[in-house]
Amino acid sequence: MNNMELLMPAGNIEKMRYAFSYGADACYLGMVDYSLRTMRKGELITRDNLKIAADEARRVNKKVYLTLNIFAYDNDIEKLYEDIEIIGDANPHAIILSDFGIYNIIRRELSNIDVHISTQTNTLNSEAVKFWRDLGASRVILARELSLKQIETIRKNVPDVELECFVHGSQCMSYSGRCLLSDYMTGHERMANHGGCAQPCRWSYKLLEETRPGEYYEIIQDDKGSHILSPKDLCLVEYVKDLRDIGVDSVKVEGRTKSLYYVSAVAKAYRDVLDEKISPKDGYMELLKVGNRGYTKGFFLGDNNTDSYSYDISKGLAGADFIGIVLEKMGNKFKVCFKNKVNLGDSVEIITPSYSTEAKIVNILNESREENTIANTNDEAWIVFEEGKNLEATLWQKEWNLALLRTIGIKNFKLENEKGCITCD
Repeated sequence: MNNMELLMPAGNIEKMRYAFSYGADACYLGMVDYSLRTMRKGELITRDNLKIAADEARRVNKKVYLTLNIFAYDNDIEKLYEDIEIIGDANPHAIILSDFGIYNIIRRELSNIDVHISTQTNTLNSEAVKFWRDLGASRVILARELSLKQIETIRKNVPDVELECFVHGSQCMSYSGRCLLSDYMTGHERMANHGGCAQPCRWSYKLLEETRPGEYYEIIQDDKGSHILSPKDLCLVEYVKDLRDIGVDSVKVEGRTKSLYYVSAVAKAYRDVLDEKISPKDGYMELLKVGNRGYTKGFFLGDNNTDSYSYDISKGLAGADFIGIVLEKMGNKFKVCFKNKVNLGDSVEIITPSYSTEAKIVNILNESREENTIANTNDEAWIVFEEGKNLEATLWQKEWNLALLRTIGIKNFKLENEKGCITCD
């Protein structure tokens, strides 16, 4: 059995730190000009801090992969030549790419850095994997349209190159993400393959009959609504050990634009399942607590069908609300940056990389240490939890500085008994 890598997204350095702490073996990150996900806030990955990110990963014995996976025009190539020395100095563990021109430059200018072939290349068969291997790639990220059986066949046919598979996160309605809808529908201003996707597949559409201008008709799929292009999110937590058993080297989670909470909670769920601390079923229940559009196994079992599409929602719904991040500790008081409001007396779930527990808030103090009955979204306030043996002995003594708060339980979901899976309500 190989030691399969858990690969998480890192939209910025802070998310990278939490991903590593919550169980990721490696993170993929992208400079704004060359990435298929352009971040808008937080401590972004830039020319100035790329080396900081890579060096920090090495200090904690983790890996970072740099995504240069846009489909490049000549002006992109010119920028890349300007930044090639910066990338080389940062020395990421690998570069993820899909464009032949970028591949040519990296092989010539940065031959000491491993190359991983992006899922954007739609690699579906053994001969394509051999092609990339023979060209010098150390890893191929397989298309999301493959089944477990097909992945196993590729592994047997090509045992001498690393294989990576997506197992969780948003999916594109286009083949392995190579979509032009955003380009067309925004007048070429939001180019999907340059990281600017406006996600038109998540929009709600109406039908206009040309002889009746101004009369719009909703496109309806039965009684489920009009989101006709929007896939559910991929979730293969039940099968990650099967992927490990057939020799897959890395399993990957989508989500560089997702929150710090998403990255942490998803990493923890997959890590705990891979380490057999919890069952796949329990891992699935944990994953219901993060934002999703309903879950699907996609093509993985070879039976992809209309159940893979979310006809009634396009925005991810979370089974639990992210409440806040613990920032400081002073005695029995904890300073929290709140992402959603809480009231005095509320009970919350506290999660850390190795633990979770429930605790009741018995005191809320503002920055001036005045007692309050509520902490609002974006507040920074001090709170006191009701003391308990598990809370005091296990959590705060070891991992309080990595603790996140969320609501207790799961909402917005129901059980589909006939399929044994849970989807959005």
